[in-house]
Amino acid sequence: MIPLQKIHSRFVPLEMENVDTDQIIPARFLKATTRDGFGKNLFRDWRYENNDETKPKADFVLNQSQFSGEILVAGKNFGCGSSREHAAWALQDYGFKAVVSSFFADIFKNNALNNGVVPVKVSDEFLAKIFALGNEATISIDIDKQTITLDASGLQETFEINTYKKTCLLNGYDDIDYLIANKQAIEAYEEKQV
Repeated sequence: MIPLQKIHSRFVPLEMENVDTDQIIPARFLKATTRDGFGKNLFRDWRYENNDETKPKADFVLNQSQFSGEILVAGKNFGCGSSREHAAWALQDYGFKAVVSSFFADIFKNNALNNGVVPVKVSDEFLAKIFALGNEATISIDIDKQTITLDASGLQETFEINTYKKTCLLNGYDDIDYLIANKQAIEAYEEKQV
């Protein structure tokens, strides 16, 4: 994973609630054995007519050129449904570094954190203010300070993040990298136990 300290970007608004993992990445695309290539099938059934890549649905937000960025802003209860890690893989592979919502399913939240996608939980009121912004607006997310800021107004809210996962994100660690980074401390502790 790459270290993530700050994300400053325009955002893609997905004003839908209860987006489940099968909508994020349909089950028929879960056959791959690596994490690569899932982004092209992100929201597949919503993006294309009859599963045909040559027929993008003009009214779906990912097919609208005025929306772009590294931040997906979604309605309440994002990532509900089955516990497929592929949903986080698809978001990350598409280019999203963060997802903002007023509620995340716990399993999705953990899968996102494990795969370098920051789930930023905000209040319903703050979420509504983001959706009200124009398509040129930018958002800044500071992982160390645990803040999300609407750049034009300076309006800011804090968000919670597990301390361990925060350390991993800031340093670009997965669980194994974290253990390797603490190898000397672990060895010192083991020597004291003998």
